[in-house]
Amino acid sequence: MSLRHFLLLLFLAAAFPALAQQPVLPSRRETTEKPQSKPQIERPETVAPAPPLTLAEALRLGLENNYAIRVSRQDERVAENNVTRGNAGQLPVVNGNVVRNFNVNNVRQESAARPEPSLASGAKSNQFQSNIAATWTIFDGLGMFIAYDRLAALEQGQRQLTRATIEETAASIMDAYFVVVRESGKINSLEEALKIGQARIDLTQARVDVGVSAKVEVLTARVDYNADRSALIQQQEALQTAKINLNRLLGRTPGTDFQPQDSIVVARNLGRNEVIEAIGRQNPRLLLARTNTEVADYDRRLVRASRYPRVGLTSGYGYNRNINNAAFFGSQLVTTTGRTFGFNYGVVASIPIFDGFNRNRLEQNARIVQEQRQLQLDQTRLQLDAEAEQAYAQYQNRLALLELEESNILLARENVAIALERYRLGLLTPLVLREAQRTQLQAENRLLDIRYQAKQAEIILRRLSSGLVQEPTSQQ
Repeated sequence: MSLRHFLLLLFLAAAFPALAQQPVLPSRRETTEKPQSKPQIERPETVAPAPPLTLAEALRLGLENNYAIRVSRQDERVAENNVTRGNAGQLPVVNGNVVRNFNVNNVRQESAARPEPSLASGAKSNQFQSNIAATWTIFDGLGMFIAYDRLAALEQGQRQLTRATIEETAASIMDAYFVVVRESGKINSLEEALKIGQARIDLTQARVDVGVSAKVEVLTARVDYNADRSALIQQQEALQTAKINLNRLLGRTPGTDFQPQDSIVVARNLGRNEVIEAIGRQNPRLLLARTNTEVADYDRRLVRASRYPRVGLTSGYGYNRNINNAAFFGSQLVTTTGRTFGFNYGVVASIPIFDGFNRNRLEQNARIVQEQRQLQLDQTRLQLDAEAEQAYAQYQNRLALLELEESNILLARENVAIALERYRLGLLTPLVLREAQRTQLQAENRLLDIRYQAKQAEIILRRLSSGLVQEPTSQQ
């Protein structure tokens, strides 16, 4: 054995205890002149413990507290209250009236039978009138029945609008929740990168201590480590922004902290034909567009009904009393009291003859609006089909990429483990180790992004097919 080989063995024997040390994270106050380390922590100092939040709990909070849903439900209550026979004009209208008058008059009464006029100053009188009047339309060209059906259609349209709001809000909540999951996953990837960077610093420092490596390698390792730590701080900002956005959708304080408990699991069995069929059958936006065409048809029929005669019944009971303190009987001033009361009834009919062609104008406009609603229905159907095709294409593409990235991440992790071990044995350069570390981090982030995008496409497909929120079993 040569002297050179003997010295090399001595160096390796001296370096072996240092090479066998466990990787640790360096303190933020460390200096390059005197490297110091502290025990590795599971979470960075900037990540504090937070209460757990599952996806089911997030959806429950959102559907209860989201302001858009609450406003839409109030509109639904108003539309439900409007569906009455009385609002459609099918029931009688009864009014009670009371009138009470007081008068103070100066009276001068002249008569040919008397040479001088009769005078009364400050004569008082009062009158009391009361009646109950009822009117009931019995025929108006069937307009009252059309009006009732129109009110029911408006209520159904508001229900569909509320349903669409709930579905879209649930989709937004799920999307925002999985954004938080993705950003949290990227933080975990950066933490793993920091562990590898710390191991590289420890190994390089140990080799410098025994004189095998130069100090510049330690400095380079620390620069790379600080770059990863900077990326971690920026990633924590992205995570905080994602949490604020989710809290806003849940209707709670934006600064509320939480820890997501569910991971991103992508369903891989969605079929295109089933989604397209479900869209045509139960998509709330499409159903709302169909309801709007029905309402436009009712509006046109209401205008047509106004061309027919209108027949109604009237009835009432009245009571009148008149007390006059300035009545003359001959030449004497006396007080008279008169009362009238009784029942009255009758029939009222009106026939439209000419109104300046306004009914023609209204019917033409109603027909135009009906055609417009049909165009909007076709546009909505086309738009939903386009969104479904685009989302399904993205869904299929992301599933293929997800399968590729799931196998690729295993290779990247194995590559880093081998590279770190070879670097520990002095068989690999720092540049190659850093490149392997960067490749693993990129693979981790790609996997998280692809998994989120696949889930996002799945959410869109389920929202379009109205499969995110179950319908209640009965609805009053």
